[in-house]
Amino acid sequence: MSVSSWSTTTSPTSLRCTGRLSAGSAAGHLCPAFCRLGEDALAELANGVRPALIVILSDINMLGMDGLSLLREIKRPRPDLPAMIVTAYGDAERRRRAEEAGAFQCLTKPVDFDFLKEQLRQLGTPPGAER
Repeated sequence: MSVSSWSTTTSPTSLRCTGRLSAGSAAGHLCPAFCRLGEDALAELANGVRPALIVILSDINMLGMDGLSLLREIKRPRPDLPAMIVTAYGDAERRRRAEEAGAFQCLTKPVDFDFLKEQLRQLGTPPGAER
């Protein structure tokens, strides 16, 4: 099984997530895709992403469209697509705004990559399989 994640950030190397995911007894590869601008991510989503997209991972502060606006745009046609926001500031107000925009997780920089990998493993688990 292959899964993909989507990341939008002004610093693409800061959130590089590579490696293998294990989903129950099936193993898959994480296939990250990066866009520097929210507008570029929306264009890519409109064209379809393969392998199947499992999560949006976006920085809250970007050039052009910010991460919260991006999530609101993505959630209109894809309300079931999980999304995580990354921010340098983990205050309660930013977390609340991220949740309102549709994020299920707000990650504070520096990113805890062990926690992020566990979240991605859970998202990559097929329905009905143990998490």
